[in-house]
Amino acid sequence: MQIANMNEITLVLLKPDCLAKRHCGDVIKRFEQAGLEIVGCKMMFLSEQLLAEHYAHILDKPFYPDVQAFMQSSPTIAIALSGENAVALVRELMGPTDPLKAVPGTIRRDFGEDVKSNIVHGSDSPENALAELKRFFSDDELFTTSLKR
Repeated sequence: MQIANMNEITLVLLKPDCLAKRHCGDVIKRFEQAGLEIVGCKMMFLSEQLLAEHYAHILDKPFYPDVQAFMQSSPTIAIALSGENAVALVRELMGPTDPLKAVPGTIRRDFGEDVKSNIVHGSDSPENALAELKRFFSDDELFTTSLKR
């Protein structure tokens, strides 16, 4: 899915630890200050089916039940962000999955604890962003700034 101005759109999930530690505003502010625009946002509990689809690449790993339990421990906030090179920019702002390997100033380094409790998920490619956006948002839940009320 592409926004009308042909910018990329990507998915970000604010994970349960982000909500529990009350970092949602700080994280969203970083994305907005970097020039990204929120074009979709909702809070939701993630079902077993949704998590199995989203984490299909680790479903057979022995640590998946811990990931599932963590992701179902509280609601998650799903955000669709639009901007030029949005996928790469979000990845840069987040830092690597392991907060201990991330540089200071990245979201995961500043707020995360470990590989599981790393505050935020972001799509890792434009192709995966499209698939993930369809998984978390219906078409009528995504908006552009060109649609004024």
